[in-house]
Amino acid sequence: MTDRATSRVVGTLFLVATIAGLIGLPLQESVVGGDHDLSAVSAHSDRLATGVLLQLIMGIAVVSIAVVIYPVLRRHTERLAMGYVVARALEAVIYILGGAGLLALITVSEESVAAADGTPYAALGDLVLAQRDWAGHAILDAAVFSIGALVLNTAFFRSRLVPRWLSLWGLAGAAAYLTAGLMVMYGLEPLSTPQVVLEAPLGLQEIALALWLIVKGFDTQAAARTVASNAGLTTY
Repeated sequence: MTDRATSRVVGTLFLVATIAGLIGLPLQESVVGGDHDLSAVSAHSDRLATGVLLQLIMGIAVVSIAVVIYPVLRRHTERLAMGYVVARALEAVIYILGGAGLLALITVSEESVAAADGTPYAALGDLVLAQRDWAGHAILDAAVFSIGALVLNTAFFRSRLVPRWLSLWGLAGAAAYLTAGLMVMYGLEPLSTPQVVLEAPLGLQEIALALWLIVKGFDTQAAARTVASNAGLTTY
C-alpha cells in the first residue's frame, strides 16, 4: 500500500470510528442513561443492541487505524508506532467488554421483568452499568484512549507527517481528555458538561486529522527533511 493510499484508509477509518461513536453512544444512553430502569432496557433492547454493534464497529476501526498506519510510523519511530498499536488494541478490548456487559444487561432485564420480585436483578443491573461507566468513561479516557492520542500526535509532531499545528492540537486535546478521565475517576459525573467540554477538542481534532489525511495525505517531503536533519545532527 502506498503512503497516499494509507493516508486515505486511515482517514476513512477515523471517520468511521467517530461516526459510530457519535451515533452509538446516544443510542446506549437513551436506554441505560439517567434514571432508566431494567424495564426500559427490556422494552428497548433492539436500540441498545444497535448501540453495542456500533461500539464494536468503532473498536474494529480503531485497531485497524493502528495496524494500517504502523508501517508509516515505524520508519520514523518504531517504539511509538508499536505503542500506538498496543494502546488501540487495549481500547478495542474495553469496547468489547463494555459491549458484552450491555448485551448481558438485556438478558438481566428480561429476567427482571419476568420475575415476581425484580430487586436482585436491579442490583445486578446497577453493577453492570457501574462497570461500564468506570471502564468506558474513566479507565478508557484516562489511561487508554488519551494515551494513544498522545503517542500518535507525538509521533506526528516528531516526524512532521502532518502539519505541526495539527499534531499540537492533538497533544493539547489528549491532555484535556486525560484530565476529564481523571476527574471522572475522582467523582465527576460521567458525560457531564465539564467532561464533554474537555473531550470535545480532541474529537474535533480527529475529524480534522481524518479530513486532512483523506484530502492532503502525509507530508512525506517534510518527513524526509526531518529524517535527514536528524541524521545530520546525529552525525555531527
